[in-house]
Amino acid sequence: MERNEETAVSRWTDERLAALRPAAEWDPSIARGLALLRERRRPERRNATKHSWLIGGGLICVPLVAMPATRAFAQRCVSACVSESSWVRGFLTGNAAPTAQYIKPEDRKIAPDFTLNDASGQPVTLSALRGKVVLLNFWATWCAPCNIEIPWFGELAESQRDAGLDVLGVSLDDDGWASVRPYIEARRVNYPVVIGDQEIARQYDGVSALPTTLIIDRSGRIAAIHVGLCSKREYETDIAAALREH
Repeated sequence: MERNEETAVSRWTDERLAALRPAAEWDPSIARGLALLRERRRPERRNATKHSWLIGGGLICVPLVAMPATRAFAQRCVSACVSESSWVRGFLTGNAAPTAQYIKPEDRKIAPDFTLNDASGQPVTLSALRGKVVLLNFWATWCAPCNIEIPWFGELAESQRDAGLDVLGVSLDDDGWASVRPYIEARRVNYPVVIGDQEIARQYDGVSALPTTLIIDRSGRIAAIHVGLCSKREYETDIAAALREH
């Protein structure tokens, strides 16, 4: 605002208010009034600030999503924001509704079969677990999120075994049992673990991130796919949904 405009506004304010009240009752704060007027004349500045935040956020988000190492994490952040209210509602009401990752029965595909040896040298065949709901977890000993989830899987294997759940871990450690055996012994993993390879990973669309965990229904079809660190509640709700199916 130019100086002449400020003087005109000040004069106009004094004249109008003087007509309403005796002069002795009025002690206007011209500086405050002008400050408020200036603020109200700045919508373009506020818009510019808002646009700056949007542009800045875009510059941050684009590399976050584009970079392979962080894409899954970014997608999970977006997913968490979108589904937060329904998750909280389900938690408070005790409703074990499946997550957004849960696949309708008519859209499911058969999980690729494999036979691999467990830590005791006994063969484990995925298709032999038909009739059970299977939590199939691809992981590695060096994977920090995997270390968080594995104790949950042990608890689920114990608590849901009688309901019809089997848990199976597939390690993708490059050195195989050299790292995996002491790991599962130290943590007393209570479900079978096998050693996978690139061929197994390829059959499951490359397993582009660890952990990757699938819920497989009683017919051997993939009912849910969780990529990256999930909450224990997510696994519980999807497992419960799969167990309810017949």
